[in-house]
Amino acid sequence: MWSYIITPSYILQVVCYTQKVKKDEKEKLKNTLLGNIIITYKKEGIIRIPESTEIIEIAHDFLGTALNGDAVKILLHPKKPGLNQTGEVVEIISRVKVGHAGILEEENGIFYLHPSDNRTYVDIVIPKDKLNGAEVGQKVFGVITDWKNNERPPVGEIKKVLGKPFENEAEMQAIALEKGFDSNFPKEVTEEARKVANLDLSKEEISKRRDLRSTTTITIDPVDAKDFDDAISFTALPSGKFEVGVHIADVSHFVKKEGFLDKEARERGTSVYLVDRTIPMLPEELSNDICSLKPGEDRLAFSAIFEMDKEGNVSNRWFGKTIIHSDKRFTYEEAEIVIKNKKGSYSHELITLNQIAKKLHKRRFEKGAISLEHDEVRFVLDEDGKPVSVYVKERGDSNKMIEELMLLANREVAEFISKKRRKEEGVFLYRINDLPNKEKVKDV
Repeated sequence: MWSYIITPSYILQVVCYTQKVKKDEKEKLKNTLLGNIIITYKKEGIIRIPESTEIIEIAHDFLGTALNGDAVKILLHPKKPGLNQTGEVVEIISRVKVGHAGILEEENGIFYLHPSDNRTYVDIVIPKDKLNGAEVGQKVFGVITDWKNNERPPVGEIKKVLGKPFENEAEMQAIALEKGFDSNFPKEVTEEARKVANLDLSKEEISKRRDLRSTTTITIDPVDAKDFDDAISFTALPSGKFEVGVHIADVSHFVKKEGFLDKEARERGTSVYLVDRTIPMLPEELSNDICSLKPGEDRLAFSAIFEMDKEGNVSNRWFGKTIIHSDKRFTYEEAEIVIKNKKGSYSHELITLNQIAKKLHKRRFEKGAISLEHDEVRFVLDEDGKPVSVYVKERGDSNKMIEELMLLANREVAEFISKKRRKEEGVFLYRINDLPNKEKVKDV
């Protein structure tokens, strides 16, 4: 049996060594930086330092396995006078792309995915048993399954065959999939959506809500909108004031916490609007049906209802769950014609709401609002989905009217919640605009 005698000098050596390691670790931490890497067309990397014009250069040999846009930790090299700061990637914090679209190619019996993004500087080797039916020359979408270091190419797997290169459908799918969005939903998500969409509205549920089905209600959306998630209601009161309602679909009634729909929606985060399609956050059974405020259908909603005068002064407000019934679906262009010509379906309601909206707009700018309006471009597509012309979408009174009413609802809800939360425990999320970057202000 071995025995050891630990002497005071040995203990002192261990303590000194430990202190040196801790000091080295602190120095190393002091020389590291987190950031999103940009890969240049020279296959090198740069990281921009916030609030500064300085950049950090990463030579190709020091990229590790970092790809364009990835969040990385870098170790700074000693600074050389007169040259940009350099560094090396020591850790990948998160990948910006969930996968890569490109062409499947083959050379000497080895299959590989050649990414369409020029900044993805490596080809991905695809083992034969991971081709999943893909053929050479096809546009495909694949993921990296193994990549330890940049001395060897990454190994991956084909997840989806998209079609022929440069075909509209294949290219549009490639754009969406690389950003993490897929038009297809998992089976369990679709099944849950079908189940909840077929549920009848019970008398008990309706009794818990404010019934606004007899109140004049309309939706105003773009001409190519497939779902209608907000609506406006209007009632002239005997007092000469008006009751104006802003309604959004009560999606939470159908999407239960921790269910398949909830988890999928949180994973997606938002619906995505591309030139020729919409990739919804929720399956069509909800997004285009039961949670779409279609005309002629009873729908569950969350509502903000205001009693106000013709100057837009709010004298009373109510927030809560409702059941509504949209009377008509307007496009922005149709509503614009009614407002300008002062005649047509629901002309009194539209003209009055537009007058109120103009008062709200004027007051908002008197209080310091900034105009951030810009031209919105729309494409005209042929039957194959290819753009054949482009035009600037005009933003008329109907657009501005809806915008002002939505802003009114947002402000009133925020004010109501902030006052309520001062008296109660709880958290309420706000979206704020932080102070602008000084360099960007200078550029403007």
